[in-house]
Amino acid sequence: MTTLRHLAAALLLAGSLTAVHAQSLRPEVGKPLQQASDLLRAGKAKEALAKVGEADRAANKTPAETVMIERMRGAAAQRAGDNATAAKAFEAAFATGKLSAAEQTQVAESLAFTYSQLKDNAKAGQWVQKAQALGSNSPQLKQLAAYLQASGGDYGAIAKNAAAAVAAAEQAGKRPEEADLLRLADAYQHTNNAAGQHAALEKLVANYPKKEYWSALLGRIQRKPGFSDRFAVDVLRLKLATGNLSSADDYMELAQLALQAGYAPEGKAVVDKGMAAGVLGVGAEAARHKRLLDLAVKQEQEGKAHLAQEVEQARDGNAMVQVGTQLVAYGQVDQGIDLLEKGIAKDQLRKPADAKLRLGLAQLKKNKAKGLQTLRSVQGNDGVADIARLYAILASQS
Repeated sequence: MTTLRHLAAALLLAGSLTAVHAQSLRPEVGKPLQQASDLLRAGKAKEALAKVGEADRAANKTPAETVMIERMRGAAAQRAGDNATAAKAFEAAFATGKLSAAEQTQVAESLAFTYSQLKDNAKAGQWVQKAQALGSNSPQLKQLAAYLQASGGDYGAIAKNAAAAVAAAEQAGKRPEEADLLRLADAYQHTNNAAGQHAALEKLVANYPKKEYWSALLGRIQRKPGFSDRFAVDVLRLKLATGNLSSADDYMELAQLALQAGYAPEGKAVVDKGMAAGVLGVGAEAARHKRLLDLAVKQEQEGKAHLAQEVEQARDGNAMVQVGTQLVAYGQVDQGIDLLEKGIAKDQLRKPADAKLRLGLAQLKKNKAKGLQTLRSVQGNDGVADIARLYAILASQS
């Protein structure tokens, strides 16, 4: 006698069975089904279907035999690319009422995928819901559900489901799935939820720091309502740090902004990097690039000569913060941090959150944990908190 357990391997090939009942099949049913199983293992799905048909011609089949025949037919038909036959067979097996709860879930999943192959998204969606109601939580079914929702334009549902999946992972102390974060960002884009999309992109770069995700985030951040132009230099710095500064104009802009702020060493370093990358120092603008480099060298020399005097003249908190940041740029990090802290302590600052941002960046060079703590404490709605979070994400990954 052939047992149902002996046929499990064939159904496993189609992902349609993980557990079977230890029941016996009559030889006229069991033998051709066993042969169908062997043929499926050998990749001969059409021949397996023929053997299933032979088993089906047996008289007086028991309900258990009917269930096994239909499930094997569905598995073989799926492998043969005959999705119409597979759908009919799986529905017949499901309708018998003889499947265990686990088997019902597996057959419902198989039907969902089969109907998706038949381009019948409505029925595919119905079987997705049945499979989920029966307890299925497989990544493949989640992806199918997302595909069906997107095909139907139901981005609100996608956003809700993806947000729930991300939240569940975070609450469990796990990293959210990359696919869930991508679905969430895409759904928010389609529903014009700019704030939600930005938050999803931040989670993406925090958990999956790919160059293209940083590019997407940094390309949108300056369009956030209320984002101040004074952080343009920081956006360019982040682009440089994440490999997303590519054009000569971007290199030139970052170098010029650094020079204007009094950070000549940074300006010179940016031009040097642009030239090393073959972006600057070539083409029709090569002479202009060289002039900017010469200017950076000159300003760096002059800045060094006058830095001690500027420190001496810094009396109010705002000046202390400005000069402290310059000290850090010139490599005098300890002195810079000290002056930044003294400036912040005076509590006379026009932009206290900006000062905390610069302090956090300076602290990263000496004490990463302390710098991250400072950056994560920065608050504000003009872009300063966004920039601080991104610096902290980047620092935590380096």
